[in-house]
Amino acid sequence: MAESPAHKFGQLIGNLLEELVEPFLADFASKSGLYLDYQKKPRPARRGKKVTWEDPYGNVHDLDYVLERDGTEDRIGTPVAFVEVAWRRYTKHSRNKAQEIQGAVLPIAEKHQWSNPFLGAVLAGEFTDGSIEQLSSLGFHVIYFPYETITRAFLSQGMNAAFDESTPIAEFRKRVKAIENAPVETMQEVKRHLGNENRAQIYRFLSSLNKRLARMIERIVVMPLYGRSNEFDSIDEALSFIDHHSAVEVEGDFRRYEVQVLFSNGDKAEGSFKEKEKVLGFLKFVANQ
Repeated sequence: MAESPAHKFGQLIGNLLEELVEPFLADFASKSGLYLDYQKKPRPARRGKKVTWEDPYGNVHDLDYVLERDGTEDRIGTPVAFVEVAWRRYTKHSRNKAQEIQGAVLPIAEKHQWSNPFLGAVLAGEFTDGSIEQLSSLGFHVIYFPYETITRAFLSQGMNAAFDESTPIAEFRKRVKAIENAPVETMQEVKRHLGNENRAQIYRFLSSLNKRLARMIERIVVMPLYGRSNEFDSIDEALSFIDHHSAVEVEGDFRRYEVQVLFSNGDKAEGSFKEKEKVLGFLKFVANQ
């Protein structure tokens, strides 16, 4: 079966976006002393071509870009940033793609919550405001290349990349073939045009990434908690207990340490531990990030 022109076009746009974003991330990684891993990069430390990470539940997810601290060609480091790239032509598919991104990234970010990784999404095409807000509300920093900026970038080099559901298949294949066979220099100009038109948000994205990873520790709060457990069968009983409880009394056994590390950019890392050794391990981990 012949490959559909829509699928082939999606691959071409995906490659274009990766070629546009990758140099920015590579430059940032080099200046920040980080390791950038991505799918097309051979790396002895992992098996195969895919960048695969496991979540806390044993599920594996293939990711686009991961920035690591202390990572090398032969050693997997600590993930400090995840960046996903996605193209969708029609808004009817955009929310599903947003959910796919969060479903892949959030469980892994949860597993590595101590390093409080940066979450990024590079979206292109037609995405609804709701799908973008959905990702933003979950902590993702989003670059969005609207469909019109992509078609204008190709048009700047005399190529028609516009299509919709009414475009004849034969005409669509012709347009895709023209893009596929375009000289490298022409595609470089398309990429340059697209980057220039969206330069402001690219810089905002990189600024957010730098702010997250360049953060400094401002304050550490350690709260040893003591007391006995009190259980109730109703809200009224619990309210009555709180109403009559003396906050100045220290009673009961040691329960746990509650630890907060507050950073200069407003981030915080939190942990709850029963053993002193785990508190020390947590603080040492945060200090090394």
